[in-house]
Amino acid sequence: MRWAITTLLLAVMPGLACHAAGGETVQADYVGGAVCIDCHAREYQLWSGSHHDLAMQHVDDQTVIGDFDNTFFSYAGTMSRFFRQGERFMVSTEGPDGKLHDYEVKYTFGVYPLQQYLVELDDDSGRLQALTIAWDSRPTSEGGQRWFHLYPDETIDYQDELHWTRSSHNWNGMCAACHSTDLQKNYDSDTDTFNTRWAEIDVSCEACHGPASEHIEWAAQDDRKDIENAGFGLSLDERKGIDWLIPEGGITAVRSRPRTAHTEIEVCAPCHSRRSAIAEGFEPGRPLHDFYLPQLLSENMYFADGQVQDEVYVYGSFLQSRMYHAGVTCSDCHEPHSLKLRAEGNAVCLQCHAAETFDSKAHHHHDKDSSGAQCAGCHMPPTTYMVVDPRHDHSFRIPRPDLSEELGVPNACNRCHDDQDANRDAGWAAARVEEWYGRKPQGYQQFAHALDAGRNGRSNAGSLLAEQIRRIETPAIARATAMRSFADYITPSTLDIITDGLGDGDALVRQASVGAFEGLPAAILVEYIFPMLDDPVRIVRVEAARILASVPAGGLQGKQQEIYQRALDEYIGSQLINADRPEAQANLGNFYAARGDTDKAIAAYQKAIEINDAFVPAYINLADVYRAMNKNGHAAEVLDTVLGISPESAVAWHSLGLVQVRQQKLEQAIGSLQRAAELDRADVRYSYVYAVALNSAGKAKLAIDVMQDAHDRFPDNREVLQALVAFHRDAGNDFAAQQFMNKLNRMGRQ
Repeated sequence: MRWAITTLLLAVMPGLACHAAGGETVQADYVGGAVCIDCHAREYQLWSGSHHDLAMQHVDDQTVIGDFDNTFFSYAGTMSRFFRQGERFMVSTEGPDGKLHDYEVKYTFGVYPLQQYLVELDDDSGRLQALTIAWDSRPTSEGGQRWFHLYPDETIDYQDELHWTRSSHNWNGMCAACHSTDLQKNYDSDTDTFNTRWAEIDVSCEACHGPASEHIEWAAQDDRKDIENAGFGLSLDERKGIDWLIPEGGITAVRSRPRTAHTEIEVCAPCHSRRSAIAEGFEPGRPLHDFYLPQLLSENMYFADGQVQDEVYVYGSFLQSRMYHAGVTCSDCHEPHSLKLRAEGNAVCLQCHAAETFDSKAHHHHDKDSSGAQCAGCHMPPTTYMVVDPRHDHSFRIPRPDLSEELGVPNACNRCHDDQDANRDAGWAAARVEEWYGRKPQGYQQFAHALDAGRNGRSNAGSLLAEQIRRIETPAIARATAMRSFADYITPSTLDIITDGLGDGDALVRQASVGAFEGLPAAILVEYIFPMLDDPVRIVRVEAARILASVPAGGLQGKQQEIYQRALDEYIGSQLINADRPEAQANLGNFYAARGDTDKAIAAYQKAIEINDAFVPAYINLADVYRAMNKNGHAAEVLDTVLGISPESAVAWHSLGLVQVRQQKLEQAIGSLQRAAELDRADVRYSYVYAVALNSAGKAKLAIDVMQDAHDRFPDNREVLQALVAFHRDAGNDFAAQQFMNKLNRMGRQ
């Protein structure tokens, strides 16, 4: 059974903020940033007014910068109004029932280049929701000082999953942890309510340094005892005593000592990454991968060469970079309290890169002070999110217009020159770059062709992915991504690639290697994956538990049974931490379904739908469970419901077609499968199943036409080629069948 994949891997393992003092474990408390001022006035002054300081604020005349002077804004047929009622800031806008309601703004959220506003729904649920109409706080000269909608090119109404009243814009679960200090979500699944609390409303001192009560006690002593990290759980001292020096005759600085820890980067990562929480209790200094699973370089999140595509923030890009592997940390470039760059413009880069070489027209080939002469413009091209918020790609890559020609990825040259019609094709840029430098650029990231081949099912994908997995110079996040794709190309002769990955030194690669075993025979899973239940890093253990869900515990005894049960509990906890999210409930449903516990699976899918009745994957997987139970009528009802909500859902039409096949309604099934294939031509599986159904119904010619069209779009797909061989052979077209067989044989030799 194929489950519709949900995007949020969500773990509950309570954590204490503690350190060792004199051999004893002491729990520290949050005391508030105000107590830091006396001893750390300079740092506090730098922090005051920063984006961390202004991340979230109580509403008043000083904090609200939007126009609430009876201002109107129209979107998708709804006229919203922003106004005042005495001291209160109000908005009249479309509520969860599609009708206009008045809401009081409770908090501001962020400050520049936009400010959002949080309101409470009138349902006693404890929810705060972020309005999707925001204030553009840029100057008027830059197009700002206006209300705007975060989805200007779409029509988002109250039934849409992206409506401001739904879970995607729920502050408690989606936003709060990164905009406040020591946030406790406090979600009650039984009542579907929140009792969310925080130590401080904004991102204050202890958000990065950890709870400070023991440090305050230590600092107050006349004769300060020698305790580890002065009472904190960590020491942000990775740059202490470090110099970046350009060696004689060199052009780029080298760190005076190798970076041996990732503490600072992992303090920043939880809020500056696209990631999923897998455990509660993270505090600065604790291992990132015991609490969060970062997003890999997945399709639709990143382009095949690793450039940012969706809103993935910074961490995943930085892990790909030469900077990261050279030992650079966040505060080498950013002052950690004000968050500002340590120098303006190119000067921040010239801290380590020789100005005479890099800040010259001989290097960048643009006029001085032009946008093309800016290091960040070429090596950190920005992508705009939330309509007005440009963010720089932190992979620090060399522009590769040649890859744009080959793979369709963007490049910095065309990003700047897209206003010139003659320059829209990347070929001109590729030729110019080669003319300037006398060669095609290579850059640090060398994995684009492999990831692209894996995404598109090319005939050489297996060998290219294997090469990157084995290539130790490839950044670990890219090797992990390649391992995920390699799961589709495993053969008995290449099984060693994923088994070797289980022993990799990087947890992301081990976690991806475990995932690559999904669907392999139970005996192989027991042999290779069971030992991973005892991995020292939680993201690996949780994935191992998920993969082993379908394997009966059998005769496990004693310690083995304890390890197995602990891992299962840990996986369930990894979802319950975000039980307020439909993705987590759907993941639990998948887990229980794999274990054969259909009652719990059905309950979890129904809970996901209760949380968000527009969440399509929960309906699809619920229907699949009913179909597996031979309750095809129930499955059809579920799919009819979801198609009423999302009539353009290809996966729903496909699932309905499979149910109708079970019900022996072949003509209806063919119609449903056809609709799925037409709606989503990017998924070859829909066309394949539709063609097979046509062939089974005796419509061989049409089946061949559909499969040929699929082959034109996916020329290296083996299933499509095998089907064309069979269809042509059954139709008596021996010559055509042989041509496709020859292609299969050639692919097998590559």
